[in-house]
Amino acid sequence: MGIFYECLRAIFSAIFSVFFRYRVTGKENLPKQGGYIIAANHLSLWDPPLVATPIPAHLHYMAKQELFQIPVFSAIIRGLGTFPVKRATADRLAIRTAINLLKAGEVVGIFPEGTRSKNGKLQKPEAGLELIASKAGVPVIPVAIMGTNLLFRNGNIFPRFEVHFGKAIYPSDKNSGPDHINLTAQVMQSIQNMLDFFHRP
Repeated sequence: MGIFYECLRAIFSAIFSVFFRYRVTGKENLPKQGGYIIAANHLSLWDPPLVATPIPAHLHYMAKQELFQIPVFSAIIRGLGTFPVKRATADRLAIRTAINLLKAGEVVGIFPEGTRSKNGKLQKPEAGLELIASKAGVPVIPVAIMGTNLLFRNGNIFPRFEVHFGKAIYPSDKNSGPDHINLTAQVMQSIQNMLDFFHRP
């Protein structure tokens, strides 16, 4: 893990703790070794550093290709190990990059919805998550993010930011047929269950 990555993580950790009453649960569900996928809902631009901060391993994000067209920002995220993906397409290069990282024991972050939710509700996932997990042979950790879409809304200057890590979901050996278990559906249901459980009225 690079010094730049560690410095940014320390900075964001301080910001989240001081200003946003950062709450994290379920860290015990993170594998102690080997590659795995972090799959989270997506509410705002705060989400990537929010999820990466409590994870002890270097988190390599799969991010939309458009972000890599911004000169300075592109250099920063590439330096952090983020790689591009073309949304709404079968981006073979992005899929192969993710699989290679996972097989090498790295951690890959994916937002299955593909884009930020405008109403805060969980959206329909795009394809690719199950394929990557199955080909790499790694578990998926569902992650529920809360509060990042409430910043400066309804007079809420510093809302509470929350990250909840769910239990690992493993690819099924049954890749087809009537008994096939859809991994992506399980992940999205786990995220929804956490959002419902930790919801504050």
